[in-house]
Amino acid sequence: MLYLVIALLVILLVFGPQAWVRHEMSRHAADRPDLPGTGGELARHLLDRFQLGSVTVESTPSGDHYDPGARAVRLSPDNHDGRSITAVAVAAHEVAHAIQHHQGSVLFAWRTALARFLGIFDKVAMGIMITAPLVAILTRVPSIGLMQFGLAIALLGVGLVVHLVTLPLELDASFGKALPILTADGYLDSRDLPAARGVLRAAAFTYVAGALIGLLNFLRLLRIIR
Repeated sequence: MLYLVIALLVILLVFGPQAWVRHEMSRHAADRPDLPGTGGELARHLLDRFQLGSVTVESTPSGDHYDPGARAVRLSPDNHDGRSITAVAVAAHEVAHAIQHHQGSVLFAWRTALARFLGIFDKVAMGIMITAPLVAILTRVPSIGLMQFGLAIALLGVGLVVHLVTLPLELDASFGKALPILTADGYLDSRDLPAARGVLRAAAFTYVAGALIGLLNFLRLLRIIR
């Protein structure tokens, strides 16, 4: 019974944030003809306003994000072409990341640099872990296998660092930049601001589930080594 409760708690901890984010986004995605523009139009307007004319705005099926390499704000079709609270808030959130990049945010630079090599680190770490037992058998030196496991854990730990750096960046994008812009400059009516806060909160915590999954995997591997 205890294991069942623990399993349910883990499932809730990992998948709960994802379900909440989807619910909050869809909850305020209804079409609002009274809004002055779509998410894509607002993104373009804000980028021009902050002298970021070189940053493009694109519609993409791969999800809302800012690509610092291509210098592009990419929005899902619903948010790029939609005229809703969700579309407007998400567009402002992604533009905020472009502003962070433009302002030379140290956290943004760290996250970008680490994320660029994250996939490589994961592949190398898994390769090391798979070959560690074989190397230990062939060399007949168990300590080498343990050293390999330790190196693999260190490489996988980079993912946790990326998530730790990402969360404050996301919170700053939502509440340090996007919300003040939407509030102070009258892009949304005061009655719509609570809904916008909910969407911005969901946008900021999109990566929480990924961080929790990474933490669980990291702890599981540490337990294996012990």
